[in-house]
Amino acid sequence: MLVWVAEFLAQYFSIFSVFQYLTLRAIFGVLTALVISLVVGPVMIRKLSYYQIGQAVRDDGPESHFSKAGTPTMGGALILVAIAVSTLLWSDLSNRYVLITLATTLLFGAIGWVDDWRKVVERNPKGLPARWKYLWQSVFGLAAAWLLYETAQTVDETALIVPLFKEVAIPLGAGFIVLTYLVIVGSSNAVNLTDGLDGLAIMPTVMVGGALAIFAYLSGHVKFAEYLHIPYLPGTGELIIFLGALVGAGLGFLWFNTYPAQVFMGDVGALALGAALGVVAVIVRQEIVLFVMGGVFVMETVSVILQVASFKLTGRRIFRMAPLHHHFELKGWPEPRVIVRFWVITVVLVLVGLATLKIR
Repeated sequence: MLVWVAEFLAQYFSIFSVFQYLTLRAIFGVLTALVISLVVGPVMIRKLSYYQIGQAVRDDGPESHFSKAGTPTMGGALILVAIAVSTLLWSDLSNRYVLITLATTLLFGAIGWVDDWRKVVERNPKGLPARWKYLWQSVFGLAAAWLLYETAQTVDETALIVPLFKEVAIPLGAGFIVLTYLVIVGSSNAVNLTDGLDGLAIMPTVMVGGALAIFAYLSGHVKFAEYLHIPYLPGTGELIIFLGALVGAGLGFLWFNTYPAQVFMGDVGALALGAALGVVAVIVRQEIVLFVMGGVFVMETVSVILQVASFKLTGRRIFRMAPLHHHFELKGWPEPRVIVRFWVITVVLVLVGLATLKIR
């Protein structure tokens, strides 16, 4: 929005031309979202506490979690507001990638909002039934996939890029819609499963989002793309504004979500942030790299799948409890140790993902 204002004012005052630079607007995007989170956060926490919108704790979970019962939840709404406001202020709203990404994020957030509302306000322990949650995730995921496919202007926008190889780009055709759907919905649910400890999900999300911002910027720059042998995707650079807002909002939320948490993000935040990472990874054609950088999310998801499959087939559990972070808690690891070690793993995996830019 402010880009258009700056363009108009630049005709009379040349200093406003600096707002055409993506990097500057990305920095302002980070700071705007961060300030919104830090300023609005305390007010939101007080309101959630006043209306008794608190977290329910599983009876079969680690005993250390019992004290968390009643902690305000649905704090992910703060993240979404900060991202939306910052993105609308600093990005070019004529960019289709920004609009599709922001819309997908907010729609998945709406699913999480309904689920959280039914759990903590209406006191329905099941929340939004799984079949309805998955149905709406599928509707919104397929809609985003179809829009990206229909608006694609080059073959590279719908081809599967294989890291470490310069010339390997597999045309997907309509299969792009299926892949995109799986990435968006899968990423959304993976982040949601990971969101079980204080700060566990938000920091890896911030790190992966920051790394994807680098991919977006380089993919949208013709010279960098040519030098690194990655597809040149005009317009993707504008996504660094959205991702900058995600980083700023995430760090602001972490201020209140760090151990011991004053607020939890709930499904409204986790489902939305996971979908955001998924749709951006698809746009910059780095689905495989997302799988690597988001390895913590992948491990958590796989642990649940293996646990359920093992129990149904053999009647035995592989882990003491799933998702994986609860397994380590029940082994005696203090919660902060689990959190920080998962963060460290994410740092390493993000660096591995970024290394694929040069190792080709």
